[in-house]
Amino acid sequence: MADINVYQPLLMDADFERLDDFFESDRAPSDALDTIGAHGFLVALAVAPTALSAAHWIGELFQGEPAFADEQERDEILALLETLKVNAAQALELGQLPELPFELTLDGLAPEETPIGDWCAGFMEGVFLDEAAWFAEDEENVATLLLPFMALSGLFDEEPDMQDFIADAQRLEALVSQLPDLVLDLYLHYRVPPEKPKPTARKKRSTRKR
Repeated sequence: MADINVYQPLLMDADFERLDDFFESDRAPSDALDTIGAHGFLVALAVAPTALSAAHWIGELFQGEPAFADEQERDEILALLETLKVNAAQALELGQLPELPFELTLDGLAPEETPIGDWCAGFMEGVFLDEAAWFAEDEENVATLLLPFMALSGLFDEEPDMQDFIADAQRLEALVSQLPDLVLDLYLHYRVPPEKPKPTARKKRSTRKR
């Protein structure tokens, strides 16, 4: 197995910049996720216990159909998005930690004021696409693993149970550093079967005649 302390880039820098240019252009719908959010969204799809069709997740990611300049641009952008998702799945399958497109620190800022909040919000949008499948088994453990993504996403700040949790700045900072490991933990949760309890040894019967 590969060294899990090595972060695996999911796209070349030039490819990521190409996506960034498109998401910042007028051709991307105003309600679409930004590049950082799309990265989180696609990593969530790589982790997800069930596969979704491209037609499904593309429509959700863009909240409609982008105004691609032509078929060539459409094929290029969609291929880059698919590559990011596939590369994430391959890295996780090898036990590698995905390289995230931001520094793993809040640096004293609120999560929603940083790319970290955007990325976690995108990740949670990926979870929402098939939420029932994510929580179908061992709901409590999945909820525990997803809690950091929820806390950093800013999507749940108004919930009373979350407010006390996110009030601790040191706790949030610690959660940020754990994000790559948590992505891998979630991936393994859905793909590594739980260990079965070892069978109890049978008691030996006495061979002496009574």
